[in-house]
Amino acid sequence: MFTGIIEATGKIALLQKKQGDLAIRVQSPDLDMSDVKLGDSIATNGVCLTVVDKHADGFSADLSNETIDLTGFAHYTLGQTVNLEKAMQPVSRLGGHLVSGHVDGIATITAITPNARATEYWLTTDENLMKYIPYKGSVCIDGISLTVNAVEGNKFKLTIVPHTSEQTTIANFKVGTQVNLEVDQIARYLERLIKGAEQPTGADISMSLLAKAGFIK
Repeated sequence: MFTGIIEATGKIALLQKKQGDLAIRVQSPDLDMSDVKLGDSIATNGVCLTVVDKHADGFSADLSNETIDLTGFAHYTLGQTVNLEKAMQPVSRLGGHLVSGHVDGIATITAITPNARATEYWLTTDENLMKYIPYKGSVCIDGISLTVNAVEGNKFKLTIVPHTSEQTTIANFKVGTQVNLEVDQIARYLERLIKGAEQPTGADISMSLLAKAGFIK
């Protein structure tokens, strides 16, 4: 489990085909590896990867074909900069929101507009994912916990402050850039629980149904 608060950035030092999928090595002198063990998880651009080898300046991991198909790793290249976050500990501050590292799909940057010292980014994604992206809700973009500031059809807007741009890969985003998207877990689980309770349509959702599902008393 992660928080979406980026600890460091790194660069892809190896992308190697290996028996039908990929092996990856990430170099990051700024990521503290002293408490990382083999088998630990590190979110890499929001993708939960298992450490299979540990190095003084980074780590190695394996990528399954499912991960390659669902994420931006399909078009990543050597030297590309990625956001990194080690798995949270029970005593960690939850500075962002709960992030699983299980990417739901891809979003594409469609517009970038300055707004005072901040920058506004409009993104589009699959309509099936937009139902989990509400105004003022949380999304995880390339591993970064961000707040949704507007929603229109299959588009949503993010407002990025200078600190976030400076500490992450967002400064490299351009119109057309594809990013990894993980929607808010609560929205996804809420839908599943409600469907499991009564298989309702949208019109069937009521206070009594939410109480039956355990969300209110």
